[in-house]
Amino acid sequence: MPNRLTRETSPYLRQHAHNPVEWYPWGAEALERAREEDRPILLSIGYAACHWCHVMERESFDDPAVAGVMNARFVNIKVDREERPDLDTIYMKAVQAVTGQGGWPLTAFLTPDGRPFHGGTYFPPEPRHGMPSFGQLLDAIHDAWTQRREEVERGADELTGAVRRMMGSAPSPRPDPPTPGETGPSLARETTGEVDDLARTLLPEAFRTLADQFDPEDGGFGGAPKFPQPVLLAFLLGRHAGSGEEEALRIVVHTLRAMARGGIRDHLGGGFHRYSTDAHWVVPHFEKMLHDNALLARVYLRASIQASDPALSRVAEDILDDLLRTFRTDTGGFVSAHDADSEGEEGAFYLWSPGEIDAAAVEAGIPAETAERFRTAYGVTSRGTLAGRSILHLSESLASHAARAGTTEDELRSSFEPLVSTLRRMRDRREPPRVDDKVLVGWNAFTIRTFAEAGVRLGRPDLTATARRTARLILDEGRADGHLRRVVGGTRVPAFLEDFAALGNALLTLHEATLEPAWLTEVRWCVDELLRRFVDPEGRLWDAADDAEALILRPRDVADTATPSGTSLAIELLLRAGHLLDEPEWTEGARTWLTEESGRARRIPAAFGHLLSQVERSVADPVEIVIVGRAGPERDALLRAAWTGAHPARVIAGHDPDDADARAHLPDIPLFAHRHPLDGTPTAWVCRGYSCDAPTTDPDAVRAALAYP
Repeated sequence: MPNRLTRETSPYLRQHAHNPVEWYPWGAEALERAREEDRPILLSIGYAACHWCHVMERESFDDPAVAGVMNARFVNIKVDREERPDLDTIYMKAVQAVTGQGGWPLTAFLTPDGRPFHGGTYFPPEPRHGMPSFGQLLDAIHDAWTQRREEVERGADELTGAVRRMMGSAPSPRPDPPTPGETGPSLARETTGEVDDLARTLLPEAFRTLADQFDPEDGGFGGAPKFPQPVLLAFLLGRHAGSGEEEALRIVVHTLRAMARGGIRDHLGGGFHRYSTDAHWVVPHFEKMLHDNALLARVYLRASIQASDPALSRVAEDILDDLLRTFRTDTGGFVSAHDADSEGEEGAFYLWSPGEIDAAAVEAGIPAETAERFRTAYGVTSRGTLAGRSILHLSESLASHAARAGTTEDELRSSFEPLVSTLRRMRDRREPPRVDDKVLVGWNAFTIRTFAEAGVRLGRPDLTATARRTARLILDEGRADGHLRRVVGGTRVPAFLEDFAALGNALLTLHEATLEPAWLTEVRWCVDELLRRFVDPEGRLWDAADDAEALILRPRDVADTATPSGTSLAIELLLRAGHLLDEPEWTEGARTWLTEESGRARRIPAAFGHLLSQVERSVADPVEIVIVGRAGPERDALLRAAWTGAHPARVIAGHDPDDADARAHLPDIPLFAHRHPLDGTPTAWVCRGYSCDAPTTDPDAVRAALAYP
């Protein structure tokens, strides 16, 4: 019998719709039943591409005996962490407080009013490695609830208090939200000197801490399992751009090259898997996440410019092409993830045998010698790297293999192209991994930003057009009655701080890539909504809006996860938009938050990469490039020149004075005042502080003016 999850839009929840467990989605019906029957809540949180979530489902949730115990003793609730990051944040903190670690699937036990009193992550069907079986856990929780209720209640109070302290959070209910039209509390405080002093000590200290954690052999930070960590790599690129720290760039480039050779990269598709189970990037955890690939592509793109390394740019382009092929929906959005499993095995879609490579070579009509070179280069052996089959990876660079073969890297790559195309077609005939087709606003915003920037830097208007179309989808379909939703076309859960801040930053970059003023109108809407709904009367930022569902705590987490934190994204948005739109209160508010949150970044810099990047941005000398003129090849050439280099605090703005529709959206800001094309030719101004160079129509002059030490 299907359960209540059949009515849900989340692919993760629908995956569990036919479990014998009487699952509820989070909501009033489940919570009311728990209160009426005085039952504890068994809360299970995961996501559609989570391998161990699938394992626990097969071992426990599909077992009628286990389901019978769950149904008799608990109110069972399933949550998609990507739809409800507020719930995930609160109860993940609780599990971390209990066990010292976290992860998914998350298993938490709550009182009927939602206070956590115990939890963990994956539990096996039988006792293993000192871990109780899931059945034993259910018995222990039931015994505690029925026999030692006072002890459970005290534990719930203590654990809830610990979570509150971890988040610096506030209990619900919250004050009434501001009425429409109100902009929230004043953000203005004098913090300039504090941020400057902070940057002089915090940024070098954070860099040295990360440099000490760097793996000089294989790149990345620490040992297995090893994550790409694009947010940290972006901070290091900013450290190089802001201070000229060459070691920071060396760490990033070494890491990116090692990852690009490893099995963590899909060498047929171009995108990256979630993480490596070993320290050498060889054996990945095979799920593919939209946010990882969007953020990594931008890091590869920026690193290619700062290191003058076209190979890194090719990797970025491969990632974006993979997103276009396998993540984009018919409506122009991007799905959330591809599962790790297919055909009942993790990674089966991506593994190869020597015989399959040889068969593909015959189909492609290429010499056996070329197939042998491919197998040698990409580590395809009879022994294999996982379950007797091989993960495509390069133990050394293609250039090294080419040198041994007496050819060039480009020639070797070209000789492999027919085989790669054939292998991709063969793979497409396999059973594919499941797709989580949620179009999440925040993750799509990361994608918009990367596509917009890449379109200019790579000279590919199709990428810019993709960014434009996805942005329009979010703004047209993701808003209902003026309110932004977390998922486009899905759940009606309202958007979170991450969504508004990431979207505002993406739209700013889209303006910088297109010079279309309409995007700036939407940027202002994002900032106004953010300040009105996510800032409390004391001037603190929260992850959930004032009018969101009242939970046991109002969620707030300043640390990055696999994505930048909502707070750090909001700070970035206010710094960028405040500068461009001439709103000094926004920039001062951002600097205040930087000062207030910096203590945590000093203690654990690896958890606050994006916040550190904003410290770098806030103290860098701002550079403004204004381009005015009719759209066309001449303006495009100036725009490409404006994107030269990697300035930490660059602002690009412009418009077409002959476009009447665009003028209707043109904001009244000082950067556009008294700017007119020279003799009707698109013209650029490069400004630093309050001083601007002479206007120019020459892209080379713009590039020269932007030369950055």
